[in-house]
Amino acid sequence: MHLLHAIILGIVEGVTEFLPISSTGHLTIAEKLLGYQLDAASITAFTAVVQIGAIAAAVLYFWKDIVRIAVGWWTGLLHDSKRGNDYYMGWYVILGSVPIAIVGLLLKPVIETTFRGLGVVAFGLIAWSIVMLIADRVGKQTRHENDMTWKDAVYMGVMQCFALIPGVSRSGATISAGLFRHIDRVSATRLSFFLGIPALIAAGGLQAATHANQISTHVGWVSMGAGIVASFVVGYASIAWLLKFVAHHTFTPFVIYRVVLGVGIVVALAASVIPNL
Repeated sequence: MHLLHAIILGIVEGVTEFLPISSTGHLTIAEKLLGYQLDAASITAFTAVVQIGAIAAAVLYFWKDIVRIAVGWWTGLLHDSKRGNDYYMGWYVILGSVPIAIVGLLLKPVIETTFRGLGVVAFGLIAWSIVMLIADRVGKQTRHENDMTWKDAVYMGVMQCFALIPGVSRSGATISAGLFRHIDRVSATRLSFFLGIPALIAAGGLQAATHANQISTHVGWVSMGAGIVASFVVGYASIAWLLKFVAHHTFTPFVIYRVVLGVGIVVALAASVIPNL
């Protein structure tokens, strides 16, 4: 892979990973426009591994929260009397991460082949926009981070599985789930980030380990590293912006963007301007 292409794709990943517009969908589009075969093992691996940069940005951004939750969880395991909100949040992240770990492993062959087409991306963008719009309208946002229960975490974790379909968006799925549970938008977004950290680290690490030869031969570790660094830098800025945005705005602008992009892909495919793969 050309170094410039890797950097471009890393920027796309960093911008879109945390916004509810689907990073995998946008990477798929960008990879196709740059002339890559979408279902090639090396490109599939690059798409997963480059996410490590963005998720590292989330770890850095929320480092104090992560340490506090980890310490609170461990302390709560050892001492019943010290089980506070951080202890329970630790369990919420663990429980919420289980569904996508199971479904992701079971559907791995399908995700890397059948789900790689632009038609799937268009479907995911348009269909999940409807879900996001409904969630934004019916969510009362009367519950906050301290009001969450294990049921909220599991519900959001199950909904996160839909993000395995390119175009749906992991953050779009989990935040919508939180809104359906009447959790406020900022708290739902924060938990969405926490749930994304183990899921994306696992996915990227697995691809790096199992497709190391394809990355080395067809992508190149220098290009892979450049993409990861680009996604890290841009991803950090994206997190900061989104948390400020959701505090005062609905997801309507994202919904409009998703639908327009999805329809544009459908039109381009129908007119044979671009092939599906």
